[in-house]
Amino acid sequence: MGQPEKAQVGVFGIGLAAYWPQFPGLKERLENYQRKVEEKISNWASVVSAGLVDDAHKAHAAGAAFRQAGVDLVFCYVGTYATSSQVLPVIQEAKAPVVVLNLQPRAALDYAHTDTGEWLANCCACCVPEIAGAFTRAAIPFQQVTGMLKPEPDVREPAEAAWSEIAAWCAAAKVVRNLRRARIGCLGHPYPGMLDMYSDFTQHQAQLGTHIEVLEMCDLEARVNAATEAEIARKAEETRGIFDISEDSPSDPLAKKPVPEQLDWACRVAVGLDHLVEDFDLDGLAYYYRGVGGNVYERLGAGMILGCSLLTARGIPCSGEADLKNCQAMKIMDLLGGGGSYTELYAMDFRERFILMGHDGPFHLGIAEGRPILRGLGLYHGKSGFGVSVEASVRKGPITILGVTQTHDGRLKLLAAEGECLPGERLKIGNTNSRLRFALEPAAFVNALCSEGPTHHCALGVGHVAGKIEKVAWLIGLQLKVIAG
Repeated sequence: MGQPEKAQVGVFGIGLAAYWPQFPGLKERLENYQRKVEEKISNWASVVSAGLVDDAHKAHAAGAAFRQAGVDLVFCYVGTYATSSQVLPVIQEAKAPVVVLNLQPRAALDYAHTDTGEWLANCCACCVPEIAGAFTRAAIPFQQVTGMLKPEPDVREPAEAAWSEIAAWCAAAKVVRNLRRARIGCLGHPYPGMLDMYSDFTQHQAQLGTHIEVLEMCDLEARVNAATEAEIARKAEETRGIFDISEDSPSDPLAKKPVPEQLDWACRVAVGLDHLVEDFDLDGLAYYYRGVGGNVYERLGAGMILGCSLLTARGIPCSGEADLKNCQAMKIMDLLGGGGSYTELYAMDFRERFILMGHDGPFHLGIAEGRPILRGLGLYHGKSGFGVSVEASVRKGPITILGVTQTHDGRLKLLAAEGECLPGERLKIGNTNSRLRFALEPAAFVNALCSEGPTHHCALGVGHVAGKIEKVAWLIGLQLKVIAG
């Protein structure tokens, strides 16, 4: 499995050709500013530069170059005044979302000593309203970042905020690029009766660009059967390096110390999952199969939590109960660097004002608080079989949850909320669970969440990334609701 691709962004600067003979050195100065802009953006994305566009002919050429390169996003860097006819054709040709960069080189003019040429080197704000008006009349959505090109000793915030925003746009474009190239496997079928989860595969490909690969349980069975003893031993060694193996739970008679046979089976299935992902070139997996009477498919379904947790930690999110929409949410959170663990509401704590959230796995091991625990479960509540499960909490501190749901007219919709993961006691039942506090009180938060028609699972990640999710939603064209105070 390869690493996620950086976004590919187009950058073009604008200025007015009539200025160059009038003000010697102005063009070179603006081109130098643009090079610095492109160098900084290259820290977060692959840059396709169209240079300085100073007339309409160059605008068409720049747009064609961006379209040929297949850029995910275009940044229009406003160096000085330029007509909107030098901007609109670029975006019409490129057919990519656009963000206008209104970055003034200096915090303020030295009014007593500034001539016309110096003013023109700092008048980027002059044409930004004109560009906005042209885009609006042409029905082209756009976004804008306004601030300073670089910080000054006594004025830092306008530059720091602007570049943080630009970095967030690059991160969002990276998500979109990778979703459009992703292949998510659907193994088995959704948990019977969970009507909120059911997905239309065509809908996912149409709106997100993701290919859905339909898999059979026999695809996994064949690869589990082919696992070698050496592979299983290596997987067992990997497991012992990551997890603590539990003793019996002090509170739940169903949660026991795993027996060797359970651990061996979980490792064997994990090896099979590795080969399944490799052979089908998967970037994610939604899975569930009930099985019956202890048959092989029931045993396979019951043995997947360890392997799916290991895959999720490697950037290949695995969503239980075959919740495809939540697999997409987990993928988005992981691409944003926040992890993204399979989660649902567990309970409300009205004394300490938090919500307990978790699931019976899988878990994103990269965002665990301390070493996660493997427990043996005598049964999986509401499901067939028994085996090894993961018990863990996400790291304490800022968190974000992200859900993907569906509107009545068939559009996918994002739901997000930022909060904090708190220290304290958690359940010892072989499930992931974390104590999460949001801006709203528990009852108000649950009411607000449910009023948006959620899918009952979500992706739980570390850090506050709702601002980046907002940009992802805009780039894809999806509705987003952020549940805040």
